[in-house]
Amino acid sequence: MWKLAGIFLLFFPVFAQAGAQKMEGAVCNSASAGLFIVDVPDKPVTHQLFVSVFASEKKAMAWLAAMSKRLEKRISAPKMRNDFLMTVYYEATRAGLDPQLILSIIQIESDFRKYAVSRVGARGYMQVMPFWPKLCGDPDHNLFHLRRNLRYGCSILLGYLRMERGNYFRALGRYNGSLGQATYPNLVLRAWHGPWTYPS
Repeated sequence: MWKLAGIFLLFFPVFAQAGAQKMEGAVCNSASAGLFIVDVPDKPVTHQLFVSVFASEKKAMAWLAAMSKRLEKRISAPKMRNDFLMTVYYEATRAGLDPQLILSIIQIESDFRKYAVSRVGARGYMQVMPFWPKLCGDPDHNLFHLRRNLRYGCSILLGYLRMERGNYFRALGRYNGSLGQATYPNLVLRAWHGPWTYPS
């Protein structure tokens, strides 16, 4: 069942725009101040930094090759695709999150569009609401920056996971502003355990 749903999502994405996320200062504390950014460049991580979070370069390149193939239809330029994937992996791992989960969220939230804007103003790959920089970072932060968007998105999700004591279903509901509704968490979980799954 998961497998069939995952295949459907990979080729026929459902667009779920960010909902009414709540301005919760507790998320900043819960995710820890170290995760919210002071300043990161609008550049992808280097190959060296990407490889550093793997046990070996061979494992790093195997993951990158597998994910690059899956993402080819959405991001056609090889360098842009690999830069994006390396940065997702690094930022997710930095926050203690599964990169496959972050890829699933990005698919459902923005379908891998850097400049996506929802009808309620959420921005970028991870559809981060503009109040977050004011609450947890710097009001001048540009949420369309690759690393900045990922850093905020991963930090917010981590904060919600800690608030919900590791309950992914509820944390994802909070992330999308649809706590108590099953549609969004189920979409992400199906993508995570379907097309974006990867052996640990």
